[in-house]
This record gives sequence, C-alpha cells and structure tokens, in this order.
Amino acid sequence: MSGLGGKRISMSKRGLWVVAGSVLLAGMIGGLAAIRHKTPEKGERSPVVAVAPVIKADMPVTLGSLGTITASQTVTVRSRVDGQLEKLHFEDGQEVRAGQLLAELDPRPFQAQLLQAQGQLQKDEALLANARLDLARYRQLQQQDSIARQQVETQAALVQQYEGTVKVDQGLVGNARLQLEYSRITAPFSGRLGIRQVDPGNLIHATDTNGLVSMTRIRPINVAFSVPETRLGEVTAAMGTAGQQPLLIEVWDRDRHTRLGSGKLLALDNQVNATNGSVAIKGELANEDGSLFPNQFVNVSLQLGTLFGATVVPESAVQTGRDGSYVYVVQAGGTAAMKPVRILHKDGERVAVAGEVQPGERVIVDGLDKVRDGQNVKVADGRRQDKTHGKKQAG
Repeated sequence: MSGLGGKRISMSKRGLWVVAGSVLLAGMIGGLAAIRHKTPEKGERSPVVAVAPVIKADMPVTLGSLGTITASQTVTVRSRVDGQLEKLHFEDGQEVRAGQLLAELDPRPFQAQLLQAQGQLQKDEALLANARLDLARYRQLQQQDSIARQQVETQAALVQQYEGTVKVDQGLVGNARLQLEYSRITAPFSGRLGIRQVDPGNLIHATDTNGLVSMTRIRPINVAFSVPETRLGEVTAAMGTAGQQPLLIEVWDRDRHTRLGSGKLLALDNQVNATNGSVAIKGELANEDGSLFPNQFVNVSLQLGTLFGATVVPESAVQTGRDGSYVYVVQAGGTAAMKPVRILHKDGERVAVAGEVQPGERVIVDGLDKVRDGQNVKVADGRRQDKTHGKKQAG
C-alpha cells in the first residue's frame, strides 16, 4: 500500500510541472502575438519627407551637347628660306604677340645677295642715264640735219632696253631684300606656341614638314559640337527669332559643375551628317583667361530662348508613372496630393512644368518611396529647401 501511495504522489508532482509549463508557453505565445500586433502600428506612422517650394522664374531653354575646343587659327611656323638657324627667341608654350620675333637665320648669305643685286642695279642705272643723255644729243643733231634718223631710233631703243634692265634689277633687289627679311621669322598672329621642333645650329629648309614650332590662336577660341537633325528646326527657329543677335552658348566641364566660358554661335554646317544624323555647329568663346585648350572636351549648352515666368520645381520632385509625370504637393493639412504635370524643359536640376501645381506650393523632394496619394506626411525640420533648387546648371 505504501508503495502505491508514493507513486501517486510522484505523478501529482509531474502533473504540476506540466501545468506550469503550459501556462509559461501560453504566456510566451501571447507576448509574441502582442509584439507582432504592434509592428503594423509603427508602419502606419506618417512618413517623414523633405520638401522644396514651387517657384516662378525665367528659365533659359537650352540644348545640350558634347563638344571639343578648337583653335580659331592654327599654323606651323616655317622658314620661307633655306639657311642655318642662328637664334630662337621664344620658350616652349609661350604666348606671343603678332609680329614678335621668334627666330633668326644666319643673315650673311642674304646680305651678300642683296649687295650684289644693288650693285647690278646701280651699274645699269648708270648705263641708262648715259644712254638718255646720248639720245637727247642725237635728237638735237637730228633737228639740225647733222645725224641720220636711224641712229636716233637706235639710241631710243637702247634707252628702252636699259630701262627694262633697270626694272629687272629693281625686282632682284626687292627679292634679295625680302629674302633677308625672311631670315627673321616672326609670329603671324597673337597666340600660344607649342614645343619647338628644331634647335639653333641646324640647317633648315622652307620645305621642312615639321617647321620650327606650331602655333594656335586661343583668344578667341572656337568650340565644335553637333545637334541631332530632329532638333535642327528648334535651332534655326531660334536663330530666326534672334535676328541679327547670335545665339549664346556656354561650355561646362565634364561633370557639368563648373562653367568654363561663354560665347556665341558662329555657324551651322550646310548639310546633315548621313552617318550619325547630326549637324555640325561652330561657336566662338572669348577665352580671356586662356584656360581653354584646343582638343579639350567640354559640355556645351546652346541657349535657344527663355521661358518667362515659368513654374519651376526641382528635378528630384518629378516622378514618372504609367499616366505620365507627376509631383506630390504637401497641402495645408499635411496631406500629400498627387498632381500630374507636363515637363516643358529641363535645365540641369531644375524643371519647368505645366499642370495643377502652382508657385508657392511645396513639393516633396525626398522620401517619395514611402508616400501615397492622400496620405498624411511629416515634413522634416518643418521645411527644407532643396539645395539644388534655383541653382542654374547647363542643359
């Protein structure tokens, strides 16, 4: 009997442990359920967004393109005569003025040729002067019937012969003087020199391919770029509207962060490139500081006109859906309202739009992935102006 009673007591203890474990497990399940039940409550909180004001501003209508800086004038400086290079008067990469002395050849051979030509001219001028005196005397004697007419005519022909000889001599003197001048090589225009191709002491020739040095004109400097033929009508229409005033252009660095210069459109090519369907355009830049170099890569912005009083929003505010572009406007009660817009023009990080959005309203520029139409939103820091809004960039 006593053994049976001990077994009952043991089973009662085991039952107590089972009951306690069941209660504990139920409590854990209930706690997890409570935690899971609270998670959606956090997701229902109003999303935090950043906003920027819609503004009314004049926006340039621009056409962007990739371009290359080209020299407005390029030349290889060569000697016009053969001779020994005696002196160089420039440094590599130096900027020079038009007419500035760049190099000198040994002048002595040219000086000797000039003296020889001058001596021959002087000799023939003396013969001409003597022949003219004889002709004058012969004509006086002819009037007195003291000399035959044929002798007078012969002397007159001799005078004409000497006159021709003197003219030839004068040409030879002029040519010799020119050759001497060519022994001094000067800059044909103001510009920047390259790296010299020959050193003093060398014999140089007028036919040398590389010449002495290359030279480019950089003030002003040109930019070459192209536009697709689909936009050609806009360009020609803008040129017609501008009348006598050339269209303005700006050039920017590779990242479109720094403006490198501004200038004007010079000309359109007279045909469309059949290979890529574009039209070449040439522009001119002042380049007063000389910072632009030939063959430098740039981004070009050609101004076609201006949208006056445009409704402007940051580019980050404009979203695209199945029905087109739209923005979210934060209304007075803190509700996000989706408003469709039509993009008129993009200018860097600004966009001119048309639609229901009005200047003075606030559009969401950050946190858009959490926003739904009609949802309450919380504006971070009360109001935040997008740092790029209102900043002009190249198109």
